[in-house]
Amino acid sequence: MQLTGTEIKSIRMGKASLSDSYCLFKENELWVTNMRISAYDQGSYNNHEPYRDRKLLLNRKELNKLEKQTREKGLTIIALRVFINDNGYAKLEIALAKGRKKYDKREAIKKKDMKRDMERLGKLT
Repeated sequence: MQLTGTEIKSIRMGKASLSDSYCLFKENELWVTNMRISAYDQGSYNNHEPYRDRKLLLNRKELNKLEKQTREKGLTIIALRVFINDNGYAKLEIALAKGRKKYDKREAIKKKDMKRDMERLGKLT
């Protein structure tokens, strides 16, 4: 990932969130969007934007392979985890994912509603 100084410090402090983040191609480069890296406490005026798009650094061969799969098969690239490797670099683990079908979404919403209702009943008694 291409990061600024305050971003890497925030990641080392564990202040990165990947909920609802995904990757997309802009001008033949892969970018991660909706990834939140909280502002660094001692960052002063040099602090970064928490939700800015960040460029992923991949080989051209890897980029072409991912772009081909997302274009042809309708897959989406999602971020799984962010970590610091042994050399001190921040790495982002990504995966190709297929979206849910409409009937799967309805089933998931139904299960979530039932679970919420059961928890409410448990708290009331």
